[in-house]
Amino acid sequence: MQNEGLSELEVWIDQDLCTGDGICVQYAPEVFELDIDGLAYVKSADDELLQDKGATTPVPLPLLNDVRDSAKECPGDCIHVRRVSDGVEVYGPDAE
Repeated sequence: MQNEGLSELEVWIDQDLCTGDGICVQYAPEVFELDIDGLAYVKSADDELLQDKGATTPVPLPLLNDVRDSAKECPGDCIHVRRVSDGVEVYGPDAE
């Protein structure tokens, strides 16, 4: 199987670094949303805004490229995508 080596991923946003540009929402509105405070947050699988500090949400496989591009293009470098299995960041400012 081609996706056998692909681990489950989760994403979170560091709101302390968020610039509120909304680029992430443009790339993946199913995963990210700007709140009334002007900052971006992740959303749960049932579209609920997760406002707790460090809240994570699973990255749906069909949206992986959009979430990855969000992390790469984010001017605040505040989007973190990590493997659920070991917590290693694969996209974002702390990725190897």
